[in-house]
Amino acid sequence: MELRSGDFIMKENNREEFHTFRGYTLAQFARDDLSASMEDYLEMIYRLSRGEGQIRVNDLARALNVQPPSVTKMVKKLAGKGFLEYERYGVIQLTDTGREMGRYLLDRHNMLEEFLRLIGVKRRLLENVERIEHNLTPEAIQCLFNLVDYLRQRPEIGAELSRQSADG
Repeated sequence: MELRSGDFIMKENNREEFHTFRGYTLAQFARDDLSASMEDYLEMIYRLSRGEGQIRVNDLARALNVQPPSVTKMVKKLAGKGFLEYERYGVIQLTDTGREMGRYLLDRHNMLEEFLRLIGVKRRLLENVERIEHNLTPEAIQCLFNLVDYLRQRPEIGAELSRQSADG
C-alpha cells in the first residue's frame, strides 16, 4: 500500500505534532474513513471469499463471533463505501477495491503474526496482532514488512531473537 501525504499530523513548521492515542485514531479515521472494526470485517470477508466463494451474513457472523444484525449494519456501511456489493438476504461480494483492501489487510495481519513469532512471542499471539494491526501508520507497517523479509533471509537472526526471548 502506498504512503500518502498526510500520514502524519504535522505542524506548520513541518514537525510532527503530539496527540493522544484517541487523537491519532481520529486523525487516521478522518484520512482513511475505515475504523478498526471495518478493517476486521473486510479482512474476514476476504478470508472467507478465498475459501468459500459466496459469503452470507450468517457465515460472517459465525466467523467474527458477532450477531447477524451487527453484520448487516457493517456490510451496508462497507457497501456504501464501495468495498462490497450486497443486497438484503443476498450474497456478500467484494468489489475490486474491497478485494485489494482485504488482501492488504490479510497480508498485514499475517506479517505481524509472523513478526511476533520471529521475535519469540508465544502467548496471546492473535490478541497481540489484533492490538497492533490497527494502530500503526502505513510507514511503520511497510518498515515491518521489510524487517520480516530481512529476517526470513537470515533465519539465524530470528532463531537468536526467539532463543533470547525464551531465556528471559
